[in-house]
Amino acid sequence: MNRPLAFIFALMCALVTVSSACVAQSPDWIRFTLEPSHKDPAKIKASFQEQRGDRDHNNWSTGFMPSDLIGLEVSSFRNPGTRPLHFAIVREAGRVDCAGNGGNKHASGSCRFTANPAFMQLLASRGIGRPSRDQMFALTAVNARREMIDAIAAARYPAPSIDNLVALAALGVDGRYIAGMSRAGYRPRSIQSLIEFKALGITPQWIAGFARLGYANVPGDGLVQMRALDITPEFIEGYRRIGYANLAVDKLVQLKALNITPEFVRSVVRTGEAMPPVNDLVEIKLFGRKR
Repeated sequence: MNRPLAFIFALMCALVTVSSACVAQSPDWIRFTLEPSHKDPAKIKASFQEQRGDRDHNNWSTGFMPSDLIGLEVSSFRNPGTRPLHFAIVREAGRVDCAGNGGNKHASGSCRFTANPAFMQLLASRGIGRPSRDQMFALTAVNARREMIDAIAAARYPAPSIDNLVALAALGVDGRYIAGMSRAGYRPRSIQSLIEFKALGITPQWIAGFARLGYANVPGDGLVQMRALDITPEFIEGYRRIGYANLAVDKLVQLKALNITPEFVRSVVRTGEAMPPVNDLVEIKLFGRKR
């Protein structure tokens, strides 16, 4: 579990860049810059930085639709020249109010963060704890929502930590995903497992593809291994077509890990010969076909 969770933690940091340990030690005032997004021309890239000593730390950087930067006069941002501008980012956990100068598709200035007391009270009432200001800023950055918290409670998960909520929101987990996984028969034992599922792209739709082939009750660890190795329904169906039906999950994992594909098996079987026992395939792959 440690290795996948380390990967997830790194992925979360990539999605939302929050200073060391992915939780910002944000002061009252935060510097911002706006510029065009290179990934999506329709968006504006907003970067927020806080200063510690004589060093700037990148705190939060993401693309926003102009309408999400409430109050921003887009023409002032895009047109030549320099003029005052302001905008706000308002989310359930808090808001960031910014003012500065901009023009010619660039802007900079400073912002103040204000946590939402009602959201803080929600977390306390659900047994999650009373977050610090820095944690509230992180929850705002990843756009944590009440509906996700409600879905966690409805699915009867243990109360998550603040870091759990940051990870879940950064990965885009919402109530629909949590409910869908439960309907598919998967309510992981812990929030960490739910984070792992979402980070690896294990979805109800992905699970359904295997259920149609008779793999409806694969343990959670098996799903993680299958997803990590990119085992697909097509991979299983390929083995079925050459006579290997109902292979166990651990055998599928072993075959895929060694790149023993149905195509490879067909290539080593002579015309008219029967397929070798599945337990011989690893030896054939590693040492060649016995003569």
